[in-house]
Amino acid sequence: MKSLSGTITALWLGALVLMPLLALVTRPSGAAAQDRWQARSMVISQHGIVASEHPLASQVGALILARGGHAVDAAIAANAVMGVVAPMSNGIGGDLFALVYDARTGRLHGLNASGWAPSGLTIEFLKRQGHTTMPQRGVHTVTVPGAVDGWAKLHARFGRVKWADLFTAAIQYAEDGVPITELVAELWAANERLLRQNQAAARTYLPQGRAPRVGEIFRNPDLAWSYRQIAAHGPEAFYQGEIARRILSALQREGGTMTAADLAEFSSEWVAPISTTYRGWTVYELPPNGQGIAALIMLNLMEQFPLAEFGHNSARALHIMIEAKKLAYADLIRYVADPRWARVPVSGLLSKAYARERARRIDLAKAQCEVEPGIPPDAGDETIYLSVVDREGNMVSLIQSNYESFGSGLVAEGTGFALQNRGALFSFDPAHPNALAPRKRPLHTIIPAFMERGNMRIAFGIMGGWNQAQAHAQFVSNIVDHGLNIQAALEAARFTKRTFGGCDVQIEARVPERVRAELQALGHQLQVRGAYSAQMGGGQAVARDFTTGVNFGASDPRKDGAAVPEPLPALLAAPPPNER
Repeated sequence: MKSLSGTITALWLGALVLMPLLALVTRPSGAAAQDRWQARSMVISQHGIVASEHPLASQVGALILARGGHAVDAAIAANAVMGVVAPMSNGIGGDLFALVYDARTGRLHGLNASGWAPSGLTIEFLKRQGHTTMPQRGVHTVTVPGAVDGWAKLHARFGRVKWADLFTAAIQYAEDGVPITELVAELWAANERLLRQNQAAARTYLPQGRAPRVGEIFRNPDLAWSYRQIAAHGPEAFYQGEIARRILSALQREGGTMTAADLAEFSSEWVAPISTTYRGWTVYELPPNGQGIAALIMLNLMEQFPLAEFGHNSARALHIMIEAKKLAYADLIRYVADPRWARVPVSGLLSKAYARERARRIDLAKAQCEVEPGIPPDAGDETIYLSVVDREGNMVSLIQSNYESFGSGLVAEGTGFALQNRGALFSFDPAHPNALAPRKRPLHTIIPAFMERGNMRIAFGIMGGWNQAQAHAQFVSNIVDHGLNIQAALEAARFTKRTFGGCDVQIEARVPERVRAELQALGHQLQVRGAYSAQMGGGQAVARDFTTGVNFGASDPRKDGAAVPEPLPALLAAPPPNER
């Protein structure tokens, strides 16, 4: 395949030995650049790039980079703006996970900013309230929001821009308003009924008695107030100050059990990323309580088969990946929980020997509708994702979520943000590792990712509930097995299976009809979705070639976002035309 252009090729002439590796993440996906299958080109720059699910958030992050900010500064500022422009999917009422690559030391750091259950919330308490299963919305699904503490931990370790300055743009957008984008408008409208069930939620998010429509201006002065509190007083404003008091008051009115201590004593934690190798690449995820381990298990299973020989999105390749998903997720739902409460056999689940044994259960001639978890060796829906690379090569892979759209459906009066319903993911079975317990974190769906080989590094993520681990594995395969660049790898048609049993699979219409027929003949029960279906999640990615210092950015067309390059600092200092 031809290189991107003569100009870019010239930049690489000094690193010819790495050209085969560079081609894996930079070459066009079609036979020629003028006759290709990807819809848009990568963003390529010697300066930083921010890829998020909204152009305004990406732009704000890019401006922070131009002011000399670290990739972490840009990620926080962009995340704060995302809380304004896509409030159903994320916000300071939710949790956060991040991977940070430190270019100076070459180390990858992981942050788990997922909150715990209230100290008074137990299975026995819920049974006394008449529940027979874990609630899915409402007050008893609210866990302590971890995002603000996560921002503070990231900034304290890596930040360069003054903390308060990270919220300036988000505050202005919340006060002045933002036009609603297409996909956000659809998600908003789908949740009107939920929002009407809570007075503060309806007042905040249904300003005209309905969801804002495409192009209409949405203002959130209450969220601007909350951001001002956080900007002025740090995370203490959220966990101990007036925001905390408003949260507790709202939850207590609904019969919740959260206490002031539950908020004040929470702290996110730095964790060591887990990894596996896949055909010469190292792929990183965060350890449990997240589902990232399932992506690594899938890759270990897929590695047992020559997917490149089968062809990209061929029936045989897709069949193997779908079957690998079932096996990986069976282990996920059986073993993954908060490791502070349950022993999770991480090393055993990631063992290559275990993968070889489990891969024998994949029948190349038919789909399996029911699979059981294995016994690993004893080796001791809505979300936003963004990624950033700065001019020095520092990289951030960050994901943040309310869990389902608008989370619990509850808004504390005067705060301007929805409280998450992450507690819905606890098990109601007291014998299960993921059983609900006070001060315990639930099994989590949101996962950031990172991959590297030689001097190439990629920070990536694809949101969407239980879609995420399987989407990560498909993205990695697109790059490693099929030589797609990061934009084409995000755009490529995907499948998703959000259930844990059965042979049902959702698949995008861009997968050829012939391939779909072959999959159905193998026993897969396909639900054909649109060409770029939101069911497949939306992703963002940035990459860096550390030999040339060139950065690459990509944004999934399944979302409203964009990869935006850092402007030259000199442009920020230029006076307006009427003042020259």
